[in-house]
Formats: sequence, structure tokens, C-alpha cells
Amino acid sequence: MSFLSDLMQSITERGRSLVEQAPWLAGRRDQPLDVLCSALLSNRGEASGVALASTILDRYEALSSERKLHFMLMLVEKFGADMAAVDLAIANYQAKPTHAHLLALHQAAEPRRQELIRRLNLSPMGTQRLVRMREDLFVHEEAHSELAALDADFRHLFSSWFNRGFLVLRPIDWKTPANILEKIIRYEAVHAIRNWDDLRSRLEPADRRCFAFFHPQIVDDPLIFVEVALTVDIATSIDDVLAEKRLQLSPSKANTAVFYSISNCQEGLRGISFGHFLIKQVVEELQRLGLGLKTFVTLSPMPQFAKWVKRERANPDSEYLNSETRHLLDGLDRPDWHKDAALCESLKPLMLGLAAAYVLLARGPGRRMIDPVARFHLGNGARLERLNWAADLSPKGLQQSYGIMVNYLYDLPSIEENHEAFRNNGAIASSGDVRQWLRLLQGLGGRGQSLL
Repeated sequence: MSFLSDLMQSITERGRSLVEQAPWLAGRRDQPLDVLCSALLSNRGEASGVALASTILDRYEALSSERKLHFMLMLVEKFGADMAAVDLAIANYQAKPTHAHLLALHQAAEPRRQELIRRLNLSPMGTQRLVRMREDLFVHEEAHSELAALDADFRHLFSSWFNRGFLVLRPIDWKTPANILEKIIRYEAVHAIRNWDDLRSRLEPADRRCFAFFHPQIVDDPLIFVEVALTVDIATSIDDVLAEKRLQLSPSKANTAVFYSISNCQEGLRGISFGHFLIKQVVEELQRLGLGLKTFVTLSPMPQFAKWVKRERANPDSEYLNSETRHLLDGLDRPDWHKDAALCESLKPLMLGLAAAYVLLARGPGRRMIDPVARFHLGNGARLERLNWAADLSPKGLQQSYGIMVNYLYDLPSIEENHEAFRNNGAIASSGDVRQWLRLLQGLGGRGQSLL
């Protein structure tokens, strides 16, 4: 990869000199970016095109946030599809609906932005720089709905560029280069890694594993990684997994692999899903180790649960709460509620019942499952296996989910069936234990529809 990088840099520098000598650019190095973008689209030379793409990205990255917004709006306004060509292609197809005319219509309808982005990608580190550009887009998209068109272009292209066939799974351990380990610390999104010693405790022990996906164009920056604990039973508390003084387990005695943290690293790839490939390939890698692992399960957060409970408490027509259970939840308003053993015991049945309803029944706009983690694992064919009370009493765990965590079980013979049922019918595979908590909630007066 170092050789290829040096070669590309050499091509770029040669191309830059050609660009500087080109008659169409002579004396106009500070042309507006839209002019340079048009020049890149009309350019036919490979080396000069690479240098010009690099120049555009250099100029873009030096802009303020406001000027970056103007650049992206310019791409939307000036580099869309040629509507005259689209109209002509439509007329030709309507007059004679041939494959050739359909192809011409398809090509005419593609925004010029997409070809521009492809050419910008030719610059050194172009892929990574374009991922960062999409991060900039996210900053402004809510206030500028027209940016949705540019985001659609990024999504279309990134879905191809980050196809599973291009991704490389690599184990991460204590011997991995420090520049990558530093990024693992920075990107950990579920259970913060406090320092290098904390990272070492997650990577060095024989009963711990970590795997990450990399892209050939972003060789030293992971796209997504998963941390795995090898255990005897299904872990029900994150403290059991991360305790500093825990007894280390010989891998030969483990029968369970617990995926306790999955972190996406590149915000600019939001919505480009490859996490399910990660889980399936990690399972295959673990099976190849010949350790006798029988159970593959997550220990997952419920990041939207607390917000949902607060909305239900404020909703006088809640399907899941009545006046008595609503009053019981007042105990959650105490900052130290989780330290009161009697209060915790009284809250446990209601809270786990609400957690079951939250995943199995509650839906947001468009009948979409609220919890993103649940959508991810259930959509990948996992089964909702267990709800764990007092499983994460860290400040973050209490704030997000009142300390509740979830086990999603990847039962290998059932994954495809569960996936198809969820995608086609919205059916959720769940254990009797979880459904029992829902029955209990209904017995407490919740009016949510029965799944039984």
C-alpha cells in the first residue's frame, strides 16, 4: 500500500505541473471552484485530472463551514442532470421504447455531480476526503433540504465503493500499530475506553477478541469494529465483561462469544450498512479457531429507551401506563434511584415490561422500530433473547436506558428465517422470557396489544 501511495503521489505531482502549464489555467489559479469543477469534468488527461481533483479538494478543505455550505449548494444547483438532455431522452424513449433509448435516458438522468465526485475520488486519499465532505453535509442538511440531492449522490456512490467485496476484515490486538489503536480508543462509541491500560485489558487477554473492517483506500482507519468476550455463559452485565479484576478465562473453556460493543467509525458513511457483514464474518472467524463456541450473542444498549419512557410518562393516553404505574415511575426522578435496593426491586418488573413493549410494540413515524440497535440486530436475523436489569449502571447507561441492556442471540440455523420474517412482515423473533415481561406489563394495567 505504501508503494501504491508513493506512485499515486508521483502521478499527482507530475499532473500538478501539467495543470500549472496548461493554457486554460495559465494565470488563473484562483478561479472559482465551480470553474475548476467544470474543468475537471471536461478534462481528459489522467495525470492532470488527478492533480486538478486534488487542487479542488485542497481548496474546499480550506474553506470555512459557511463557505463549504455554499460549495455544496453550488454542486446541487449547477451540476445536476442536463434537463434538456433528459427531456430529449424521454421523448425518444416514448417514441421508440428500445434498450438503447432506455440506456440513453438512464445516462441523461444521472446528475453531473456523480461523475464529478468519481473524478474527485482519483486524488490521493480522495475516498477518505469525500467521506469527510459528507460529514460536512450532515452539519447543514437539516436546514437546507436541497442538500438531500447531493446526499443521495454520495449514498449511491458510497454503496458501491464500500461494497462488502472491497472490505478487509483484520483482527485488532495489542500488537496492532499504535496509530490504529489510538483510533480504536477514539471511535469506541458504546463503552468508552478511558486510557491505554483500559484498551490493553480489552485486547491482550486470551479471552478477548476485536475485529475491524478496513477499506483499501482508507488503510489505516477502521470503518467499523466489534469487541468480543469469550465466556462460559451469556453475559448479563457489562461489569461482568469489563471488570478490571475479573478472572480471565482460558479460551478452550469458553462456549459463548459475546459481542459487547460495535462501533461505526466514519460518520460520513452513515446509512451505508456493512455491520451485518461484520458480525457474520466474525462468527465465521471465531468458528475457524476451533474453540468449541456454541452461542453467539450480543450485550447491547437501548440508546432511545429512556427518551421513550419519558414521552410515555408525559402522554396521558399512553397504551403502556396507567395512573398507578405512572406514579411508580416517579422514583426514577431521583438522581440516586439506582442505589435504593427497595425502589429498584419495585421498579424492575415494570421497567422490564416497558423494555419488552419498547422493542416488540412501540413504533415511531412510518411504523418504524424506534431503537436503532434493535433494528440492526433483528434485521440481521438475531432473536431478542433477554432483557437485563441493572446491566449498565454507568452514567451513560443510566441516562440512555435506566441501566437495562439486551441480549440478541444469533442462532445460526435460524438467522435467515428470522431475517426474512422481519424484513417481509415485521415479525420479531423473541424468547419466551421476553414475552413473559410483556405479559407482566399487561397484567399491571398496560393496554398494549398482545403478541400472544
